[in-house]
Amino acid sequence: MLTHEPRPSIEMAGGTTFHFIDASPAEALERAREAAGGLDVRIGGGPSSVRQFLAAGLIDHLHVAIVPIVLGRGERLWDGLEEVEQGFAVEAVSSPSGVTHVTFTRE
Repeated sequence: MLTHEPRPSIEMAGGTTFHFIDASPAEALERAREAAGGLDVRIGGGPSSVRQFLAAGLIDHLHVAIVPIVLGRGERLWDGLEEVEQGFAVEAVSSPSGVTHVTFTRE
């Protein structure tokens, strides 16, 4: 987990361990790939973290769930990422609840 406040790792039941590091997205991804031993690596986080990984070109597949809320709240995901959709196949699927699932898959 990217953080500016390094702290000890947390081991969860079932074998998952969370490591807290202060690093660039590229460094964090490289360490995660090493820890995964060839398995897929998933990036999770808020808009700021996702923006950093997208801007660095480190995302191959992105799933964004858009929940209808009153505009003007929260952090904006797409700020500074003009034309980020270039190089991705984009698909949007709406559900009856109003949630829209948008997936970006690197072409």
